Amino acid sequence: MLHKRMVFIVLSASLITLAGCGYSPGHRALTGGMIGAGAGAIVGAATGMGAGTGALIGGGAGALTGAATTHNQLNLGN
Repeated sequence: MLHKRMVFIVLSASLITLAGCGYSPGHRALTGGMIGAGAGAIVGAATGMGAGTGALIGGGAGALTGAATTHNQLNLGN
């Protein structure tokens, strides 16, 4: 149970971080997907899910988050 919570916390934190990438929706989706795939591969390998599966999940989540948000939704201190 703790294992699943840790994965959820790490993925949630990475999604919030990824939302700050780029200005256009396409650029944000691309950079969010790439960063999400990298983070997902690390989390997947560390949790036993598999690096490939983690990369697919993280890349998809990062791309969706990047495309669905705008650069004005998060204030990262400019």
